[in-house]
Amino acid sequence: MSTTAGEIKNVVLVHGAFADGSGWRGVYDTLTAQGFRVTIVQNPLTSLADDVAATTRILDLQDGPTILVGHSWGGTVITEAGVHPKVAGLVYVSALAPDTGETTAQQYEGFAPTPDFVIDVGPDGYGFLNHEKFQAGFAADVGDADAAFLRDTQVPINMSVFATPVTHAAWRDKPTWAVIATEDKSFDQAMLQHMAKRAGAQITNVSASHALYLTQSGVVADVIATAARNA
Repeated sequence: MSTTAGEIKNVVLVHGAFADGSGWRGVYDTLTAQGFRVTIVQNPLTSLADDVAATTRILDLQDGPTILVGHSWGGTVITEAGVHPKVAGLVYVSALAPDTGETTAQQYEGFAPTPDFVIDVGPDGYGFLNHEKFQAGFAADVGDADAAFLRDTQVPINMSVFATPVTHAAWRDKPTWAVIATEDKSFDQAMLQHMAKRAGAQITNVSASHALYLTQSGVVADVIATAARNA
């Protein structure tokens, strides 16, 4: 399979908290083999503004219409950065999707807690996922060695980002897709479904952990390719 005339060729991938862009390798390999031009953002995870700036910097480099993809916290980032004129469509991968004026933290209100997803916050306000709970909460369907590597290469996030409101929700103006992991222990399933439905997303459910961008990279890539054909 390869890209066809009229199909969007550019894809930008945005990782979430506690991770970096390397987890997108499977998605990258699948899409580049199909002829897509794929670029991966490395979020500093220091503030929403900083992550949006990092994403905007990559979007500025694109040579035409682009599908913007976010995992987890990356969903908040693409919600804000997706107003960029080159963004033709959005794909949320078990991702947060606040509305205009809402904070990320508000998305959790009224939904069930996630006891396996434990964040240890240091005195400087940055959080890491608890080492003992990491695999159960983030990567339950990842092999032990790979899960340990993900755990030990965590990128901490400035916890204040969750209290920063989105100024304009791009999903209100752009066609939107969502891939939701049905075994995700980072979010209440009802919360993921609620956010995706509110955003008007075309939803694909897949049996996977929060690390679905890694363990179900083929499904994620297929949804991105669908977005590229239809946005």
